[in-house]
Amino acid sequence: MSAPLDSRQVRAFCALARTGSFTQAARELHLTQSGISHSMKALEADIGCRLLDRLGKKVVLTQAGEQLLHHSKKILQEMKTARETLGHLGKWGKGRLRIGASTTACQHIIPPVLREFKESFPEHAITIEPGDTPEMVDALLHHRIDLALSLEASNEPQLEFHPLFTDELHFIVAALHPWAKAGRVERAEIPRQNYILYNKRSITFRLIEEYFRREQMVLNTVIEAGSMEATKELVKLGIGVSILAPWIAQKEIGEGSLVALPLGRKKLQRRWGILHWRGKRLNLAEETFIGLCESATSLLQG
Repeated sequence: MSAPLDSRQVRAFCALARTGSFTQAARELHLTQSGISHSMKALEADIGCRLLDRLGKKVVLTQAGEQLLHHSKKILQEMKTARETLGHLGKWGKGRLRIGASTTACQHIIPPVLREFKESFPEHAITIEPGDTPEMVDALLHHRIDLALSLEASNEPQLEFHPLFTDELHFIVAALHPWAKAGRVERAEIPRQNYILYNKRSITFRLIEEYFRREQMVLNTVIEAGSMEATKELVKLGIGVSILAPWIAQKEIGEGSLVALPLGRKKLQRRWGILHWRGKRLNLAEETFIGLCESATSLLQG
């Protein structure tokens, strides 16, 4: 593999090509004429062909020199752009934050957090990638996002989990459901209900299955809904029972269209938090985002 060109030699070559004079190029770069001359000899030796011809006091490019000039202009422009971009990032408040979050978190947690975050970092570029925990883990491992607001992921030694809050899953039923009217759940009735649950590939679905397996129960017909909003609407229509954290249906529970009831004597809890690369040194923006998430979720404990 060929060694890369020396950037100082490339800069001297471009100045010489533009001015056509060793004297002017040297003055422009604050070097001596002999310094420019040595740089050009070293560059020609490195490339293995002649780049310049002297016509009296004038310097003209050979065909090889013209080719090199074409590429050199692009190289120097890229270097200038890189310096300017890094210079902008070095200024206070400039940068990017790439967040991954579940659709539920995007709706209920992220908006107030970002509203406050933008007050401290108004010029930060923010992107949000929605998805369930397995998708967020993949996005982190492939460096598509910086932080993920998600459920705790197991068996991911490369990632670190910063806990935020723990919630508890409940039966969620329509206001006219017999359980809602009685204010309690009959254990014998649990396997006889139709259930509307979110995404069978999700961690929450797996937790629900494991919980009822330990309770020696198998849930009846399960309708898989693609979103929490669809799940809540189907429950309101009396089509079935769902199992959600009450904070996800806080509005509907508050207005009385849905009712939350405990699953049983044993609780089914989930841990939410921020996932990031293990050992990563968090910058100020990332630390601020995590702190704001802690404040925003302090009332969501199950």
